[in-house]
Amino acid sequence: MSKHHVPQVDRAAGTARSTHLILPAGTQVVSRVEVRDAGGVLVVPLGAAGVIVRAPDDATHSYRVRLPDGREVSLRRNELSIRKHVQADELDALGVLRDYDLYQHVIYRCIVGSHAYGLAGAQSDVDRRGIYLPPAELHWSLYGVPEQLEDRETDEVYWELRKFIVLALKANPNILECLYTPIVEHTSPVADALIEMRSRFLSKHLYQTYNGYVLSQFKRLEQDIRTTGTLKWKHAMHLIRLLIAGVTALREGYVPVHVGEHRERLLAIKRGETAWEEVNEWRLALHREFDAALASTHLPERPDYERANALLVWARRRAVEGADVSRGETAGGTTEGRTS
Repeated sequence: MSKHHVPQVDRAAGTARSTHLILPAGTQVVSRVEVRDAGGVLVVPLGAAGVIVRAPDDATHSYRVRLPDGREVSLRRNELSIRKHVQADELDALGVLRDYDLYQHVIYRCIVGSHAYGLAGAQSDVDRRGIYLPPAELHWSLYGVPEQLEDRETDEVYWELRKFIVLALKANPNILECLYTPIVEHTSPVADALIEMRSRFLSKHLYQTYNGYVLSQFKRLEQDIRTTGTLKWKHAMHLIRLLIAGVTALREGYVPVHVGEHRERLLAIKRGETAWEEVNEWRLALHREFDAALASTHLPERPDYERANALLVWARRRAVEGADVSRGETAGGTTEGRTS
């Protein structure tokens, strides 16, 4: 098994924390112990189901639990479990996903972030993103598959194919940058087909997504200035970069990832060398350009949902037929010049 792992919810930790909370009446529970009367007669078997009819005032006293036959018994918090947690834990205890290396099904791996933007410094991390396509038998199984794989140590994130496509249709900036980054490390037939149709994901939705995000984030930055007197200059730089990318996408029909001629001006913002008033003026000017670009754009009102769905169905069929959808070629580091 590789060093990567599938992120799992820490159910045990969650259960441990819940022992300090008072469960309300009506909660369905399962006994974690056997209870016998003074004569040794079994009153409550291990694993008996019941419902809380009266909760204690604090965690040191017992719950009153009604059993299916109508009898009521007293159980302390450490003697019972919430039923839905028990059932979830049974699936999780099988450990199928924990023992299954989903990273072997990565069909697309690229580099985004500062290295792709042309803004990297000596201390910049390498941000890898991409797509994975799980085998059909696991995707259809009881266990399901996570919508994304994440390895925080290596700063890698891979979205399950359907999730990636849905986010692309919503003009999610992080996803669109994956499709347009000039640095691709691994690809496959499915990923190649996705990149070939990447322009089909672009629509006027992009204006709402990019513009709305920048507006909300600039308000937060301004609030930080008023309340703390500090500013996250790197974040401000990336918001400006995002506006530039959005304007270009509406005007020219592609998402620029490398910042090109704006590099030095953006880095000056990142270093805090540009006055906030000047940054805000640039931001407002870009909003006006964005408005003008929307009025003249040739992008459609909506992305091509039909084409996106057809690609997803085709990819799923390949997985069912046993095609090696993860196998591809190392792209030699770049895909510059590739167009849709």
